[in-house]
Amino acid sequence: MFNQSSLGTFGSTSTPSTANPMKDFEVVQPPDDSVSSLAFSPSTLPQNFLIAGSWDNNVRCWEIEQNGTSVPKSMQSCGGPVLDVAWSDDGTKVFMAGCDKQAKMWDLASNQVVQVAMHDAPIKTCHWIKAPNYSCLMTGSWDKTLKFWDTRSPTPMMSINLPERCYCADVDFPMAVVGTAGKQIIVYQLEGKPQEYKKLDSPLKYQHRCVAIFRDKKKSPTGYALGSVEGRVAIQYVNPANPKDNFTFKCHRSNGTPNGYQDIYAVNDIAFHPVHGTLATVGADGSFSFWDKDARTKLKPSELMEQPISRCAFNHNGQIFAYAVSYDWSKGHEFYNTQKKNYIFLRPCYDELKPRTSS
Repeated sequence: MFNQSSLGTFGSTSTPSTANPMKDFEVVQPPDDSVSSLAFSPSTLPQNFLIAGSWDNNVRCWEIEQNGTSVPKSMQSCGGPVLDVAWSDDGTKVFMAGCDKQAKMWDLASNQVVQVAMHDAPIKTCHWIKAPNYSCLMTGSWDKTLKFWDTRSPTPMMSINLPERCYCADVDFPMAVVGTAGKQIIVYQLEGKPQEYKKLDSPLKYQHRCVAIFRDKKKSPTGYALGSVEGRVAIQYVNPANPKDNFTFKCHRSNGTPNGYQDIYAVNDIAFHPVHGTLATVGADGSFSFWDKDARTKLKPSELMEQPISRCAFNHNGQIFAYAVSYDWSKGHEFYNTQKKNYIFLRPCYDELKPRTSS
């Protein structure tokens, strides 16, 4: 599979080593602006494809070869910055949603794009749901609604009002988790038809920015990890056997200055390893870390990049970890440096994310 030994012949020598301190594989022809979303193709496809949505209004698709080479395949434009992307379960279509208040469906075989969803404000999240009795696109918007779309119909199958704007969401059938402004979390169960299962307050003091569902040993979705703007992640079981199963941990913080202050950075994205169940976090400090939530331990920290890491994703079999190095706007527009290039890196990660064996 994807291995480190082919690195010698790979990648452009023009990349300064400070931009790629982990010496990972570099994706060619990256977006021209901040990367807002990353997603690998599902296991139904024999090859690995990576899609990335960007603030440059485009969604790009690459084929990732076994030796780490990335081959640009295609690109589609949207009517505004892209905020989220998702794959259909069979890997034939890509969904793209963003600031133009629309979600579009890109048929990869024909390269045709059609609009499949509409909101009254930007769409922050989109997820494909494949249930035994229905399949649909779920969109979460800043118009404070969650909508479910049969892609063949211009009106939603269902619309659910949210208490506030949708900030983040994840889907792992039969569970969906939505995080809104005002630090609210809503868990939905998707069997039969989507319906609210539980409303919870965030255990984190500050605004949350990302959420990822995790599974139990039987591979059933059982809880979620929530990342906040103040360098903290909460591990929350939907129905904890013991309240102590829920905990929070600090990450993406500097070791502190001599006078005792600590720089605290936003957690921009969280992804769970599809095989091991361990997780990755990426942050505004420009680092990623791999964690074992069950052993409550850090498996691996990365070196610091020159810019924040805005998004991350694992491919379907957990061999490849993709992460995007680009400005995340956490310090406002005055810190945006047009001279700094955006990067997407690929790392062979299977062994690094193996859980700690208890001695």
